[in-house]
Amino acid sequence: MPARIFDFPLLTAAMGHGDNAVLVFFAQVMLLIILGRVLGEAMQRVKQPAVIGQLLAGIILGPSVFGTLWPEAHAAIFPVHSSDRPMLNAVSELGVLMLLLVTGMETDLALVKRVRRTAAITSIAGIVFPFACGFVLGEFLPASLLPDPNRRLITSLFLATALSISSVKIVAAVLQEVDFLRRNLGQIILAAAILDDTAGWTILAFIGGLAAKGKIVAGPLLISVFGTIAFLVFCFTIGRRWIARLIRWTNDNFIIEMPVISLILVMMIGLALVTNAIGVHTVLGAFVAGIMIGQSPILTKHIQEELRGLIVALFMPVFFGVAGLSIDLKVLRDPHMLELALLLIGVASLGKLGGCYVGGLLGRLHSMEALAVAFAMNARGSTEVILATVGLSMGVLDQKLFTLIVLMAVVTTLCMPPLLRWALTHVPLREEEKKRMEAEAAEKRDFMPKLERALVGLDHSIAGHFASTYAGLLIGSRHLTATVMEGSESDDKGEEGSSSPAKRLLEAARGAAHHVEAGQEKETKEHPPGRDPIDAAVHAAHTQKIHVEELVSIVSLKKRGHASGDATADGILAEAKNGYDLLYLGIGGWLPARSAKFPPTVEKIVREFTGSIALFCVHENYDGVLDTPLTKILVPTTGADYSRFGAEVAVAIAKGCAATVTALHVSLPTLESERHRRSSESTPSGRAIIDDMVALAHREAVHVVTKILSGPVKENAILNEAIVGEHQLIVLGTKQRPGETLNFGESVSAIIEHAPCPVLIVTS
Repeated sequence: MPARIFDFPLLTAAMGHGDNAVLVFFAQVMLLIILGRVLGEAMQRVKQPAVIGQLLAGIILGPSVFGTLWPEAHAAIFPVHSSDRPMLNAVSELGVLMLLLVTGMETDLALVKRVRRTAAITSIAGIVFPFACGFVLGEFLPASLLPDPNRRLITSLFLATALSISSVKIVAAVLQEVDFLRRNLGQIILAAAILDDTAGWTILAFIGGLAAKGKIVAGPLLISVFGTIAFLVFCFTIGRRWIARLIRWTNDNFIIEMPVISLILVMMIGLALVTNAIGVHTVLGAFVAGIMIGQSPILTKHIQEELRGLIVALFMPVFFGVAGLSIDLKVLRDPHMLELALLLIGVASLGKLGGCYVGGLLGRLHSMEALAVAFAMNARGSTEVILATVGLSMGVLDQKLFTLIVLMAVVTTLCMPPLLRWALTHVPLREEEKKRMEAEAAEKRDFMPKLERALVGLDHSIAGHFASTYAGLLIGSRHLTATVMEGSESDDKGEEGSSSPAKRLLEAARGAAHHVEAGQEKETKEHPPGRDPIDAAVHAAHTQKIHVEELVSIVSLKKRGHASGDATADGILAEAKNGYDLLYLGIGGWLPARSAKFPPTVEKIVREFTGSIALFCVHENYDGVLDTPLTKILVPTTGADYSRFGAEVAVAIAKGCAATVTALHVSLPTLESERHRRSSESTPSGRAIIDDMVALAHREAVHVVTKILSGPVKENAILNEAIVGEHQLIVLGTKQRPGETLNFGESVSAIIEHAPCPVLIVTS
């Protein structure tokens, strides 16, 4: 085809300027993104991973299709030897690190711990078998497929690694698609895939280091081994805490847009450079950075989604597209190469399927369960492509062998979803598993699991000290990340001297966390895991021990001179912009007796904050004693969503101190003429509301007492129950009403005015 056919205005203009390489680079990226995203969409519509479509986009734009049908145009946009190719490769290399970063962030170490025995046996067997097969195959490869016959050992090790690892992304996507992610076997499959991925990147890092040196030398190898061990130990102990604190400090102190994203990228590149310095590949540093960042309690889903957006939209289609550009399927015209491709696919599949199946049986899985694990782990997907790309860039794989490895990754990935779906349909649902999944389905309605960060405002009044204790119980029992803004000491009557509300909060949070952990250990002892490994995985303790100091940070809220309370409000609202799900307020001191009017500072904060709020109220005539154990909490409930949120907060506080929750539903009486006709309707309604409250409390192992009352004045019934039952705290889930002043309705105001104990107002 004549070259002038491709001479359209854009490139014609580009040829006349010095920025031709830049414009061609932009054209390359544009084509890779457009075609990669379109084919990714097509793949997902036929229940296949989007990454396959992005890889196919590169193959189509590469020499296999585009280069064959229109060689002149292909040479103009994707020249093999030009100054713009390093630019595309640089974006691709950065894409590798970004992909490994996200993979690490999505690695659930708690899940691996929960099913560690079965997952570890399955993963080890699933690595050893195909690794051995791949190494043997590499030793017998024709010399024509080796970029350097003198480095056959390195190529064999690379090939062995390529055959032995799986793609956790593909596995997780398929499990989620078939709604099997929360099944017991699904958790074992995902944990085994995580271990596979982690082991694979560690092995690759070592082999990459060997490839860079060109040969195995004992001294540098030992330095790499011990350096990697020291690096991993540091990262998962001291380094993890440092990174969590650094992320928190950056999020709380910088006012520029997305400072945490910048910090994450800096840490990713920094750790990649560290691993390169100790003699292993940069992919390990990026992967470990992702794991540490993902374990940070301050990292919110919002931040993760912002980072994922850039990676999914730009780096993934470019990286996998560039990988596809390097594939030339014309090599399969040679019958020997086609036979070798089929042999590679067969060896990889048989090695992985056989290893994982045997590992599953050794882990005491049933035959069909072990087969399902084997089918799932045979998917290579993006992991294989990254590995092959690294090998090609290092010169340990040639173009033909690279094409065969990527082809094997595509075939095994395409075969996995239908095979896994078939196997999972033959795995029966156990009775215990059915109950657990029903409980998890019920929990989806809960609000508390969706909360990640809390902002707590406290002052040094006695009211602030009471509020801090209940805030600590809430934070410690739910393992919330919290920032505590503490007002400066004042002359409030009854001040506690050296003991600050923030310290009291920390003590209460420690006690709550310890109480929750003790309850979990007791449950494990009373219901020890059975011999079946899946049942053992379900009963195993899966909540990591909480170090409250890592969850709670304390910030001094300094007032300017003799400024009004607005300075406090402005400070709290400014901090709230850093992203909090819950605002807990224990400021303003005592409320006047027989009053439900809040201080101006509180009104301003509550009106302007858009998230959930917990507002602590207590009157100046309250005679409660600090440090008295909280044993009784009253929770009036109406069944509305905002009322239920209040119930969840009460249950969380009770969980942290073993308090009893009284769930009270007050129904208004009907007219006598309608009483008999509607009695069958009103009682079940109240009973259904209470039953939901009981189920909520039982899920959290909280003791609950239920009461259903009827009366013409609802608030009177609630107040009477608070007095008779000697409750120490009333938790009211409500919502704001419109008006000139802060108002939660007449009933709530009446309860606040006459309550014999503190009241916690909760709005969702």
